[in-house]
Amino acid sequence: MNVIRLHAPNDLRFNEESKPQLGPGETLVQVKAVGICGSDLHWLSDAGIGDANLQKPLILGHEFAGVVAKGPQKGIRVAVDPAIPCKQCEFCRQGFPNLCTHLRFAGHALEDGALREFVAWPDECLFTLPDSLSNSDGVMLEPLGVAIHAVDLGELKVGSTIGVFGAGPIGLLIQQVAHLSGVSAVYVTDILPHRLEAARALGATQAFFAGKGSEILEIMSATGGRGVDVAFEVAGEKEAVEAAIATVKPGGRVVLAGIPADDRTSFSASVARRKGLTIKLVRRMKFTYPRAIQLVEKGQVDVRSIVTHHFPFAKAQDAFTVALRREGLKIIIDV
Repeated sequence: MNVIRLHAPNDLRFNEESKPQLGPGETLVQVKAVGICGSDLHWLSDAGIGDANLQKPLILGHEFAGVVAKGPQKGIRVAVDPAIPCKQCEFCRQGFPNLCTHLRFAGHALEDGALREFVAWPDECLFTLPDSLSNSDGVMLEPLGVAIHAVDLGELKVGSTIGVFGAGPIGLLIQQVAHLSGVSAVYVTDILPHRLEAARALGATQAFFAGKGSEILEIMSATGGRGVDVAFEVAGEKEAVEAAIATVKPGGRVVLAGIPADDRTSFSASVARRKGLTIKLVRRMKFTYPRAIQLVEKGQVDVRSIVTHHFPFAKAQDAFTVALRREGLKIIIDV
């Protein structure tokens, strides 16, 4: 089968390898579509992310969907949860598999991901796709799961107001899930005009350019000087974190979902302390796939407009080049 491995920073190579062997409780899945995530771009550019570094040539890709390739379920289309928890550690037993101390995650560290023709993956991580959902929709269930988890952490109340700092795919999905939670206003910021247009098209109350810091004044003005109840930072940039801290009301919540390139997040401690803020960090997701499938199937969340580019497997290098230039929104590689 064909695979693509990362050998060093910006060094992706096509290889021919054998199909994976099935382990206990695993199913062979023929991969059909893989999304490029911001974390994949960290791996590509830096050969690592956070405190995880490239230890061997790695197959990237953790947003993916495919078709069961053998067994009684052969032919069934599935979305694939990329996280494989141990189910034995303290955090798994307490209901926090996303915090598992032995978590295996597709396309991360030693665990090969989905940029290949076949994967062997645990049965419990496979979720049947309804006929109404495409393979691309299945890919989008992973970022939608992250957005659902982020909104859960924000503990939104009906009639509350939020800020979304970063209008990439996950920010746009947070915006939509927040609307379903009954918020009265959503203020979105980004440095890219086409992302701001996408936010407006998906129902943002107002969308502000974030290049010069004026978005803080604009959000405060739009909220009558009160600030937002909950701020979601989804850009991975210090300026976005500072803006979230500056515009959330006293006693409010700040949910940090962005991944900073230098593995450091900083903000004005005096402002956060004086406001008595609650700050939460997003660690992937937990138990979100069934909810995500229902939201997309019922048309309550629009994932299709967020997918702006498709590339064939042979053009994967071009797909990553476009993603690195921050063109469009979600880029999908069709395998």
